[in-house]
Amino acid sequence: MPYLLLVLTTLFWAGNFVLARAIHLDMQPFTLAFLRWSLALLLIAPWWLPRAWRRRQTLTANLPVLCLQGFLGVACFNTLVYMGVQYTQASNAMLMQSAVPLMILLLGALFLGERVGARQWLGVGLSFSGVLVLISRGQLETLTGFAFNRGDLWIFMAMLSWSFYTLSLRWRPAGLDGLTFFGFSVLVGVVILCPLMLWEQGGHFTLPTTEPFLMTVLYMAIFPSILAFLFWNRAVERLGAPTAGLFIHLMPMFGLLLATIFLGERLGLYHVVGVLLIFTGLYIAILAQSLRRLGDTH
Repeated sequence: MPYLLLVLTTLFWAGNFVLARAIHLDMQPFTLAFLRWSLALLLIAPWWLPRAWRRRQTLTANLPVLCLQGFLGVACFNTLVYMGVQYTQASNAMLMQSAVPLMILLLGALFLGERVGARQWLGVGLSFSGVLVLISRGQLETLTGFAFNRGDLWIFMAMLSWSFYTLSLRWRPAGLDGLTFFGFSVLVGVVILCPLMLWEQGGHFTLPTTEPFLMTVLYMAIFPSILAFLFWNRAVERLGAPTAGLFIHLMPMFGLLLATIFLGERLGLYHVVGVLLIFTGLYIAILAQSLRRLGDTH
């Protein structure tokens, strides 16, 4: 059962990218992010509010770090993703996300002094080269001329935001359960996004009322937000974080499949080369980490 929950989680996340790309002409990124997280907060409020009230002292005592985590994980990450898919394919966005685990490794080594072996650095290099292939669309002159697609650059910024958020979780207050922590992060994100949404809307908010749009926002609020969170936490509890973390790399597979079926996106050779480099780097880094842990137990 936990393996099925992880598969469904990555499928829900992939669907979020594809749907954001599908409606990118109809809804601006700040507004879409605000609607998604506001609805998610309303849906969890009956369960979250009593927990948050009981743990209000812990919340107020750790307000700076909790606000930073809500800013990075909710307000920044998803909004940057939505900004990115305004200009780049959903498949490109999800393939680039495959490098996030190695970006976390790199930033942890640079800023937190975490030990990284030679094999892991090799994995970082290969995976990052795969990201460059995707960003440049396989054209060397794009890299030399710094003519990146602006959408790919927004996705890269989203990757940085999620990586810093993940590293910040080591400072998550121990007295907070998962739902209380998640709900407060969402609240922080909604508060930050509200004025940005109003600015984006020119000071007045107009909500499209077409059925496809409403169903899209409802999907984003329920599946990649609430259910994915609950499924992920349950699976991590049963299998452990290292095993669960590997399943995030199913996102490109699901994303490419969904984008091809529903958006008619065409796959190019650079997609294949980029994803092969990313997954080769991941394999080397994960294998090196496993060997190091095995050595530490002997």
